[in-house]
Formats: sequence, structure tokens, C-alpha cells
Amino acid sequence: MLAMMVLSAVFLCAFRADAAGRVSGLRIGQGIGSVRIVFDADAEFDYNVFLLDGPKRLVVDTKNVYVGKALEKTKDKNNLVGRVRVGDIHDGKTRIVFDLLKPVVVKKVFMLPPQSTFKWRLAIDVTVASEREFRQKAGIDNAYGNKSLSLAGSVQAAADATPKPRKQNARKIIVIDAGHGGHDPGAIGYSGVHEKNITLAMAKELKRQLDRKGKYTVYLTRSTDVFIPLRKRVEIARKHKADLFMSVHADSALNRKATGLSVYTLSETASDKEAAALAERENKADVISGLNLVEQSKEVSDVLISLAQRETRNRSSEFAKCLVDEMRKSVKLISDTHRFAGFAVLKAPDVPSVLLEMGYLSNKNEERLLRQESYRRKLAVSAAKAIDRYFEDMKHKSLF
Repeated sequence: MLAMMVLSAVFLCAFRADAAGRVSGLRIGQGIGSVRIVFDADAEFDYNVFLLDGPKRLVVDTKNVYVGKALEKTKDKNNLVGRVRVGDIHDGKTRIVFDLLKPVVVKKVFMLPPQSTFKWRLAIDVTVASEREFRQKAGIDNAYGNKSLSLAGSVQAAADATPKPRKQNARKIIVIDAGHGGHDPGAIGYSGVHEKNITLAMAKELKRQLDRKGKYTVYLTRSTDVFIPLRKRVEIARKHKADLFMSVHADSALNRKATGLSVYTLSETASDKEAAALAERENKADVISGLNLVEQSKEVSDVLISLAQRETRNRSSEFAKCLVDEMRKSVKLISDTHRFAGFAVLKAPDVPSVLLEMGYLSNKNEERLLRQESYRRKLAVSAAKAIDRYFEDMKHKSLF
């Protein structure tokens, strides 16, 4: 018995030594008539993806990567993919088989390099199909693989558009955006103070707090009283390959009794009429609709938007939660603090982004607080703690 255990351990070690990396997770997400399957791995690996009939199966053959049996425990609810099985085949390859609940076709297969808290990812999109379509696409001759050129140029272009990976322990990059500026004063406060001056002071204070920690590289979209179009602010974040983008604002309302801090993340459907109106006001600074993907092919745009934004919005919401939790400890919040609206400045598809409304300049007391350096420092300290917590949490989470 002991000899068999030793032999098994030697074999396992030898297998892992041959493997370039390890598949660490499997996620299955339900779409409308479609499913996205994502493998998380700590290194790039070779793959072939194809369909088999009798019974209907989706097959993923891998090479130069360790795939454990733990993947068979994946139970993500969906209506296309059933049981998962993992087994070794010849020449150091591993086969992963998904039993299909309905006929499907493979629409896209692409490998994405590490970005932010994510490692390597192999994504497979399948959509429901007719029996005839399934039979036409079944068979290894129709395989999608990274060593054949069956993916066409669009997937490669999408991969090329993804920011190049940085070293695992590189400093996280944060871009802080002071709202408004130049000829755009933003909200006018109770005593006439301009929002653009409050946001710039807050952005600089938050940068000081983060710089003192010594583990972030922090950029400001503006450091003086200048106007920067919303589109340019998004471009600045993407140019720096930001891990996090935070836009700082102060609100105003006809009801001068309105007070409290709020946090917004992107959604084309606003959480309420007030959120919709606020987004409309902010977006009027310049007429844009987020990133211009017109120059990209539709296929590339689909990949960028559907994959990157899905993960980005999840991560944005995670940071918003951290921010609300930390702010709650030190300042007054409005009810339903985390809100959703279509802010143009939050539309970078690959940078987690939030918009912080520090309070209401239209309220006499809150304007007085926001003009105080000590109060802005309190906000900045809480925001810095939230940023620390967010990146720590992301080490232990894998969002779809």
C-alpha cells in the first residue's frame, strides 16, 4: 500500500512538473439563449474545443496544464451545460467533457491574458441551436484551437486590445478624476462655491493618502483648473492601464435640506429618477456615449463589451460596496447609498469605475463641511481604506 502511495505521488509530481500551469477554476454563466464557460489558469495553455454527438457533448482538450478533478464539482446553474467530467488522455493531454442539455453551437473561443486581479482565462461561448446546426458543427474537424487558425482574426484582435499583463506584484494603478473644471464649474454651492474646486481639492487629498501607503501608483486626470472632456477622462484611465478609476463629485438639489454621500456605478438603467437626472446633468459636460468602438469590427466590439464590461461591472460593484462600508463609519450617507446610472465617465469597458458624490453643496451645512480640509481628509482616509480592502478582497475572489 505504501509503495503504491509513493508511486502515485511520484507520478503526480512528474505530471505537474511537465505542466506549464494549472487550471484553478471553472465558471459557467447563463445568458439569454447562451452560456459562457470560463476556465481560470495561472499560465497560458494549448486547447482544442469541439462538439461531439451520440450523446451530445462539448469537449475541451488541454495540453501543458494541470487540470484537477475538482472541476467536476462545478454546479453553476444554467440551461445548456450539465455534468462535467475530467480525464487524462495520451501525450500529457487532459480532456474536459461537458454533457449538453440541448443542441448548441460554439460561437467564440478566446484566451485572455492576466489583467488586474485576474489570471489567464479561457472563455468559451455557446448558444442554443437546432439539431441540424449542431450536427453540422459537431466533430473535431470543426475544433477551435489556439494552435490552429480557426478562430479568425476577430478573437485575436480582441486579445490584442486587452492591456498587456503586468508583473503579479506590481503596484496597483489608480486614476482619480476630479469632476468638472475650467469653463465647467459643476454645481454651484449654497454660498457660491464651485464644485470643480471642491473636487480638485478632494482628488489631491486622496492622492496624498494613497501615495503615503507606498503600494499604489496614482494619477490625476487633472491637477489644475482645466476642462477635460468626459471621453478624455476615460482615455486617461485606459492609457495608464488603471486597476481602478474613481471620479469625485459633489451634488446639488432644489431641496436644500438634501444631504448625504452616495456612490454610483454604471448601469444603462438608472436606479431611480434622481440618479437618471444626475447622470444626464453630468453627461452634458460634453456629448459622448462612452468609448468609441466604431473603428473596431462588430465582432471585436462584441468580445470587448460582453466580456470586459461584465467583469468590470462586477468589480465596480465590489469596490462600491467597500466604499460605502468604509464611508458609513465616518460620514452621513443617503439611503440606498449605492446607486446606478449611465454616467459617461464610468464607461471604460475594462477599468472598474465608481463615481463618488461627496454630498450636497446646495445644503448650507454640507457645503461648509466640504470646504473644510479636515473633512475632506476624513473622506480621503475612508476612501483609501476602501481601496485597500477592495484589492485585498480581490485576491480571494474570482468574479465572472
